[in-house]
Amino acid sequence: MDLADWTGAPRPPRAAIAGRYVRLEPLGPDHAGTLYEASTAPGQEDRFRWLFETPPADRAEFDAWLAQASVPADPLVFAVVDAATGRAEGRQALMRIDTAHGVIEIGGIMWGPALQRTRMATEALFLTARHVFDLGYRRLEWKCNALNAPSIRAATRFGFRPEGVFRQHMVVKGASRDTAWFAMTDGDWARLRPIYEAWLDPANFDAAGRQRAALEV
Repeated sequence: MDLADWTGAPRPPRAAIAGRYVRLEPLGPDHAGTLYEASTAPGQEDRFRWLFETPPADRAEFDAWLAQASVPADPLVFAVVDAATGRAEGRQALMRIDTAHGVIEIGGIMWGPALQRTRMATEALFLTARHVFDLGYRRLEWKCNALNAPSIRAATRFGFRPEGVFRQHMVVKGASRDTAWFAMTDGDWARLRPIYEAWLDPANFDAAGRQRAALEV
């Protein structure tokens, strides 16, 4: 691969990314109410178990987190907004942004009950991948605690390839964390994109929103 003319990739803009089922909107005050509801819905302990944050104790604590999280360019946090209802049902971030080498990570994912195991969650990942590779990035990373079986299953389902485990990589919430690394390259995306587009087509879903054919990557 000749990269003699490589000049890097641009920093992702703080701008919304529109899809058919969801919109990814830069996190802001307008998302506070419904995102707080999604964050504190039943099952919050499981949703926050592997995140760096703990579940918000109350609205004031959540608002303080949102005010801080909505500022940085890295991580650049997006609310995942249901296109049909306008409700922010989750959030995710672009982070560890390396424009010089064209590497970026998706992380900080908190998909509330309305997103989990739905086409909206899959489209949120699709929109992210399409966005970063259209910007010219060469590699999209996914990392998680090596004990986080649901995240590992999700990475595999979405087409990320496993690249090993970094032992004793972090100390998180008072515990040592081994980190499982996954990645998708621009070459992988060239193959995966039409598969995602076919799966997300409305014709692939019945009237109740159930898939007719599984996502096979």
